[in-house]
Amino acid sequence: MSLEADVRALWQRHEDGELSVETATADDADTLDAFLDALEAGDVRAAEKTDGEWTAVEWVKRGVLLNFALRETERREYGGVAYHDVLPLRDTTDLAARGTRNTPDGTVLRRGAHLGSDCIVMSPAFVNVGAYVGDGTLVDSCDTVGSCAQVGEDVKLGANTLLGGVLEPVEDAPVVVEDGVSLGAGCRVTSGFVVGEDSVVGENTLLTPRIPVYDLVEEEVLYGELPPERRAFARYVESSVGDHDLFEGGAYKPAVVAMDLEAETLDATQREEVLRS
Repeated sequence: MSLEADVRALWQRHEDGELSVETATADDADTLDAFLDALEAGDVRAAEKTDGEWTAVEWVKRGVLLNFALRETERREYGGVAYHDVLPLRDTTDLAARGTRNTPDGTVLRRGAHLGSDCIVMSPAFVNVGAYVGDGTLVDSCDTVGSCAQVGEDVKLGANTLLGGVLEPVEDAPVVVEDGVSLGAGCRVTSGFVVGEDSVVGENTLLTPRIPVYDLVEEEVLYGELPPERRAFARYVESSVGDHDLFEGGAYKPAVVAMDLEAETLDATQREEVLRS
């Protein structure tokens, strides 16, 4: 059978109550390991873009969940530090041949995470199982790339950036940051939000489907996505709550404003390329 068929079969047995940590066999463990290998190689991904829309690959997300459901927490050791987890850390011996580098002392690459060629991961940073980081991408200090998050090629994740993880429900697409995006320091992207390619997002901007994006280019309000080639930044806009007896001066809510990219913005992001060479 194919890897997909094997994972689907394991999931069905688990759903039917026939498979658990106690009853899983060596063959079942081999399937789980082969699945994690495929994730790390980038052969399978938790989301795919079809007809311009990102959708979850449900069997892949189920495979990630099975690696938690069918494994026991074990005592492990890394760099002389003991920890307890169901998954080991990712083997990084393959990175050097592809020009990818990760700095020590705090960088955690969990098993099942894909790192493309010519990537840089600065410490401390955390890349979770099922995450996909494309070629030439910079994951800066204090960044988190959550479970199944999809990051494209030549992306810059500024320091202290968080990309949330989405495992359940399995039909929900994870966070997606498309090719060429630059996220400023302190950005947060959660709940399956899609950042369109070649966009530049200002520092400390929160991108989530619950916060409106005021796209001044197309003059529309969007939720859950930032269109490609936008310069976006956080602002506060007047809330529908308006005046209330409990407080004075009106009420405001967070929002994201998206505009056309300016030449100065592009120049600033391009100058940072020298740091990746």
